[in-house]
Amino acid sequence: MFDNITPETLRATGSLKWSTYPGTIGMWIAEMDYGVPPVVTETLKKSAETGALGYIPPNMAGDLRAATAELMRRDYGWDVDPGAVYLYPDVLSTMRDTLRYLVTEGPVVIPTPAYMPFMNLPAEEGRELITVPSQIVDGRWELDFDGIAEALSGGGLFVLCNPWNPVGRVLDREELERIAEIVAKNNAVVFSDEIHAPHVFDGKHIPYASLSDRTADHTITSTSTSKGWNTPGLKNAQMIVGQPFQATIAAPAGLIERQISTVGVECAIAAYEDTSNWLDNVRAQIDENRKVLTERINAIPGLSTILPEGTYIAWIDASGIADKVDSPVDYFRERGVSLTPGESCGPGFENYVRLVFGTTGPILNEALDIIERAVADLG
Repeated sequence: MFDNITPETLRATGSLKWSTYPGTIGMWIAEMDYGVPPVVTETLKKSAETGALGYIPPNMAGDLRAATAELMRRDYGWDVDPGAVYLYPDVLSTMRDTLRYLVTEGPVVIPTPAYMPFMNLPAEEGRELITVPSQIVDGRWELDFDGIAEALSGGGLFVLCNPWNPVGRVLDREELERIAEIVAKNNAVVFSDEIHAPHVFDGKHIPYASLSDRTADHTITSTSTSKGWNTPGLKNAQMIVGQPFQATIAAPAGLIERQISTVGVECAIAAYEDTSNWLDNVRAQIDENRKVLTERINAIPGLSTILPEGTYIAWIDASGIADKVDSPVDYFRERGVSLTPGESCGPGFENYVRLVFGTTGPILNEALDIIERAVADLG
């Protein structure tokens, strides 16, 4: 369905992903190469034609709150009060306001490897960051629950990313419940980034806050159409807030709501209510890609990866070539594929690279061919 897309057509769009490192295949930013759903295109055209580009009217904001709540009920079985949904430009702004207004004391605890900006934001807000390295157990990345419990012993904010960028794990109910026990015991709070929830390949995503009334009360959930429907440039996200936080966040959230995109709100509503098979087709392509990528990477001497359970991101161990190159990410970029350096995702991951495989089959295989040849040339 998407194979008419080429590196040349993608470079012509002028996107950050494809223009930052000219002449390379862009696989370093978590966005997809499939365009947007037809309903988003139609919404944008209609807004331009009618001139509906003014400030967000209250009824439209209310429609997005309702659409977000309905999506959570329909897709994940989570009953959300639309009044608990607040509108923000993006996930990072929801985390920033969480630190500024909702969890103003205590450390920010982040399991690593982690989404890169999460590593920088606590310091920008003058907060202590505690990283808890995760480990591979029986062929899967697992959280260090004892380390998390120790880091949260004085309270604070635990940052959960599920589905997990960059390792591609989808945490199961038992794992989420272990987090819940630790958080409750230490009177901590959870910030749960769930923007990759539409891309889960076996089973269903479980919203952390949906586990119980207790988890709902101590959680700030952040979501968006940016990853599932490929719309990061529309600057629109939703923050679902536990009841104890709602009175505190209402005023600052009301101020920032004025900064979000009107057409972003309209497109988010359209995406959440879309009944076409666009997302199913995208998920099928990504499902095929993850299998191809895993098989091919693991056949390259010196590289290894684990089959992602969700997201369109692969976390590749390049330690087998680390003694032959100064930097794996620099080496692969010089050969024609741009990836994310592992050290951006946390200390101790310098020999890893992050690869975004939300692209077409031909582009993915072209990139893997380049990587394979590059490793072979090292001897």
